[in-house]
Amino acid sequence: MQKLELLAPAKNLETGIAAITHGADAVYIGAQRFGARAAAGNSIDDIATLCDFAHKYRAKVFVTVNTLIRDNEKAAVEQLLRDLCNIGVDAILFQDMAVLAMFFSIVDERTRQGLPSPEAHASTQTDNRTADKVKALHGIGCKRVVLARELSIDEIAGIHSQCPDTELEVFVHGALCVSYSGLCYASERCFGRSANRGECAQVCRMKFSLIDANDNVLIKDRYLLSLKDMCQIDNLERLIEAGAVSFKIEGRLKDVAYVKNVVAAYSQKLNDIIKRNPNKYCRASIGTVDYKFEPSLAKTFNRGYTTYFANGRMANISSPNTPKAIGEYVGKVKEIRNDKRANCSFNVAGTATFSNGDGLCFINSTGNLEGFRVNKVEGNRLFPLKMPQGLKPGTMLYRNSDMAFEKEIMRANSAKRTIPIIMKFAADNGLLTLSATLKGIQHQPAPLCDADMCTVTVPFDMQTAETSQHDNIVRQLTKLGGTIFCCDKILMDDAFPYFVPSSVLAQMRRELTAQLEQVIADTPTKHYTQNTEHNTLNTDLPTANTPLMQCRYCLRHTLGFCVKNGGKRPEWHEPLRLRLGDGKTFRLQFDCANCQMNILSENNNVH
Repeated sequence: MQKLELLAPAKNLETGIAAITHGADAVYIGAQRFGARAAAGNSIDDIATLCDFAHKYRAKVFVTVNTLIRDNEKAAVEQLLRDLCNIGVDAILFQDMAVLAMFFSIVDERTRQGLPSPEAHASTQTDNRTADKVKALHGIGCKRVVLARELSIDEIAGIHSQCPDTELEVFVHGALCVSYSGLCYASERCFGRSANRGECAQVCRMKFSLIDANDNVLIKDRYLLSLKDMCQIDNLERLIEAGAVSFKIEGRLKDVAYVKNVVAAYSQKLNDIIKRNPNKYCRASIGTVDYKFEPSLAKTFNRGYTTYFANGRMANISSPNTPKAIGEYVGKVKEIRNDKRANCSFNVAGTATFSNGDGLCFINSTGNLEGFRVNKVEGNRLFPLKMPQGLKPGTMLYRNSDMAFEKEIMRANSAKRTIPIIMKFAADNGLLTLSATLKGIQHQPAPLCDADMCTVTVPFDMQTAETSQHDNIVRQLTKLGGTIFCCDKILMDDAFPYFVPSSVLAQMRRELTAQLEQVIADTPTKHYTQNTEHNTLNTDLPTANTPLMQCRYCLRHTLGFCVKNGGKRPEWHEPLRLRLGDGKTFRLQFDCANCQMNILSENNNVH
């Protein structure tokens, strides 16, 4: 049976715990240094605490050590790797082959000492687009490879068919970089902030003008490289069939509300797929989740959604009007009242309900996103703090901050995760016996293996009760509210004839749950032994001729001028250039043979 893993981002300990509680099978988190999000660092103690919490549900914790390092950082990296091994993280993500080699040296040392070690996962920063690359990474010891976001489902299936022994992790939700991950040097070149060092200045979210060879401005001040956010929730089953086993949500800088909502939505979708295919799939962790809210991807941070290249090259994957959240469509402006003697207001044609404090936005006449706050709501009539000048009847409105939803999702009890158990209670030959088996894996119809069974036995003076004790025994044994367990079923004789004090039942219940927690903790899901022989992987360093960005996204195609895909033949004179507001320019190179756009440096772009 194939285990399916929902992998969630953890900005910090709080977010990681929320992700696990709301249905994630694994989380990825950065340490204090050397992660691809420099602003999302965490202490070893916090990561250790997260491991302890996650492992209660046989969920996993992966740590990102996926930046390029300098020679003078080797000692610090080595110490970090040793610390991560010692606290029992489940995997470490790498980009720098020197760091990987250092890690394997530590693993070899630990193996000789009889100590377990984490897995090695190849980060998407290693630019994993081909079966040959995946084979090479697997050959040097990487158990899992995180594939490039740009791959289609068919391409993923092709890689899986050639690399069946390598775990494939795919991004399914969140922000998109316009460049292949690991192949963007624009931030470092222009601003001295290396994207491969976790310091990306997000050049692709900046305003550009598009100019031709004669300096004619074809498009002025638009977010020409800014993409919508990825959403593959409707493609999950096809991705599973293609051979992916881990489904990654982007967002190590996202807040708790975002993680709760997105994790809940994808977890429920995975469970639906498993429910329809109970003999093929199960979840990678154990436990079921009871949600106190209805997840909605439209209500969380998004720039609009796209399936990107999952189903081939598509139109409308960019977000040229804004790099900020646009949210969900809520209706059109119907009527505006601008009475100077009263509060200005407008009403909305649509079915959405609103709350005081909601954040709304719209695309104004200049093509830019304009936002405002709602001060007061009276039905479908809204009173903004300040009436936006660009708001007109017929304007399409979007909500990027839903106060009612945010209040609901930020409740402390927005979800509860428990592990179902099957209990059995019996009395025989002067002994009371209480046993339990983890049912555990979400939507798996059968209990887990016998190794997951625990038993408590106590001597007992078998005194026949005057009345049936069945209901009281069930009530006492199923009081599991202070634990991570819930009773799915209890097996016992309906006509159980003996009197058993409640104190005895409570003590047996406590001993049993303690045993179950120990069984879970002792399960070797977080430790792995690596091969002591490792090959090397040659990697090409950027040169003076290396593009600043290499992109599958193509402006020609977006603008309708891709002749290869049935577009119009452009009338402009190439080469085209992108120009920032500060005057920095970038030459565009269209590699039509490989269906790729390269963004090249100009001499004036040195920071």
